[in-house]
Amino acid sequence: MTAKLSIDLDRSSPVPLYFQVAEQISEAIQRGDLPPGSRLDNEILLADRLGLSRPTIRQAIQYLVDKGLLVRKRGVGTQVVHGQVKRSVELTSLYDDLRRAGQEPATRVLALESGPADERIAAVLGVATGAEVLHLERIRYAAGEPLALLHNWLPVGLAPLTAESLQERGLYELLRSAGVRMRVANQRMGARAATATEARLLGERRGAPLLTMLRTTYDDQGRAVEHGSHVYRASHYSLEVTLIER
Repeated sequence: MTAKLSIDLDRSSPVPLYFQVAEQISEAIQRGDLPPGSRLDNEILLADRLGLSRPTIRQAIQYLVDKGLLVRKRGVGTQVVHGQVKRSVELTSLYDDLRRAGQEPATRVLALESGPADERIAAVLGVATGAEVLHLERIRYAAGEPLALLHNWLPVGLAPLTAESLQERGLYELLRSAGVRMRVANQRMGARAATATEARLLGERRGAPLLTMLRTTYDDQGRAVEHGSHVYRASHYSLEVTLIER
């Protein structure tokens, strides 16, 4: 049986279209609208019905195949495998990850201030240049050692953040407690040498290798709720990624 899907796309949202399609199919599986064994329309029909390109539909389907929710069978098509979504990767913060690993994180708040957004921050947060935004600067510790220097910018008024609350809890935990539903993030990783200030704050030598991360996080309405620019000590931090052949 080929399942008929109702998918509503927000083409003005910064959330990628393939991800919107994949999430709505996932939700249909969770609700039971797509029971195990049901088949999806082929990529051409889905693309025509939704007014999207075939590569966009193919990316959405492959995302769900990689998650173990769908399977492609020659001569049969794309079928639902599981009735419930099981996420192997979650949108988490460094604080969340350290706590789950049993390493009680600690935080030193260097700055918590509001001010006008420059052009770059305004663009990533989707606000006007000069609009008031909140800027945080923190050092995250693990096992008593400085691990990362974190800069974050947020629209004002999202959550009642204080230096005390940021020392005791992670930023994402505080946002979730305030009712912010973070849904998706765009993230870019890189590497560079530590500046003199970064080296002093992180207990490294000047020029020591650092891992860098730029991340913009969006809520379930597609609004940017946080932009982070972080550096991590390469001597204390690494990333592990699972690659799947397509």
